[in-house]
Amino acid sequence: MAQMFSEELPCASYFLAQQSLVQSTPVVRARLDPRASRAGEATLKRVLTDARILLLATLFALTACASPYVQATGQIVAIPQLILSPTAGRGFVQVSDGARLPVQVWAPPADDARPRAVIVGVHGFNDYLNTFAAAGSWWADHGILTYAYDQRGFGAAPEPGKWPGQKRMVRDLESVVAAVRERHPRIPVFLHGNSMGGAVVLLALSEQQLGGDIASVRGAILTAPAVWGGSTMNPVYRITLWIAAHTVPSQSVTGRALGILPSDNIEMLRALGRDPLVIKETCIDSLYGLVGLMGAAQRVSEHAKGPLLVLYGAKDGVIPRPPISEMAAKLAASARFVVYPAGYHMLLRDLQAQTVWRDIAAWIDDTVAPLPSGKEVSGTKLFGAQR
Repeated sequence: MAQMFSEELPCASYFLAQQSLVQSTPVVRARLDPRASRAGEATLKRVLTDARILLLATLFALTACASPYVQATGQIVAIPQLILSPTAGRGFVQVSDGARLPVQVWAPPADDARPRAVIVGVHGFNDYLNTFAAAGSWWADHGILTYAYDQRGFGAAPEPGKWPGQKRMVRDLESVVAAVRERHPRIPVFLHGNSMGGAVVLLALSEQQLGGDIASVRGAILTAPAVWGGSTMNPVYRITLWIAAHTVPSQSVTGRALGILPSDNIEMLRALGRDPLVIKETCIDSLYGLVGLMGAAQRVSEHAKGPLLVLYGAKDGVIPRPPISEMAAKLAASARFVVYPAGYHMLLRDLQAQTVWRDIAAWIDDTVAPLPSGKEVSGTKLFGAQR
């Protein structure tokens, strides 16, 4: 069942691809006999899809009482605050419902002048704050302070592997921003959402209240934002996922044997495979929650306020180009766009990552000046020059 699901639903395959490559040497595998004709391939895919949807429908009829799990949403009981070790650069952020989320800080040397900016990093699906480790260290050497935290349900945060719900994810981000601004009231704060974190940032920007903590940020960076859902996803895939999430929500799937390369930094991928805080098996209800989050981010992206920098790799095999183009058309008036010809999904950790870090630092210094990479493109013709 799990293998059938991950093979037939592309969103599962794309977001589990990272897991497949951190566990073994990456090899691109053909899904069908390469000698088959296109017509034969299409027919076979239709037959397989129809048969498997029928099987899922049967399971739905037998277990209609199942439902996707979402972590309970706590009440507002606490004032957000940072609880940090004075020497280790790590600790916790207490969010509004009293939960404590792990946080890591990459700060400029103590003898440097006051940091010129603060970045709040929001990681992607099945990952954790380590997403920003290399970039945060580089930015620290260039006068930028970075905070990254484990989102609820990921890393060392509460209930790892359990979907936290998009509302709670946005509330947690608001709490982190509030705590960071309390500690650094005179330094401009920028949000940085990576993949799924980009979807969370888009939702937060679209919901910001006048005078609120999110409204106070100076701008936001979105790297490979996860906005593939809703109308941008094939209805058959959405139906298949809905049935699976309401019949076998706790069933785990992996990304083994998939042929998608999320980065050209193979040593980094292998290190993630050895990292116990990277989730290796994903419950279907978490994928269902992820797709809902991506669809919501796509729908509200036109309402995202503030200067935005959107970064995408032309070799990204995780987030397809069409939903990125649709989002870009909605953001064209308020955002700048960069497409890196050699970039993959994990832009912050690719072999060319320093090019990305440098562009981000330059944009933070001046949101309208030319970027060092020279790879900026028009939001209305995002892939006009890409092949």
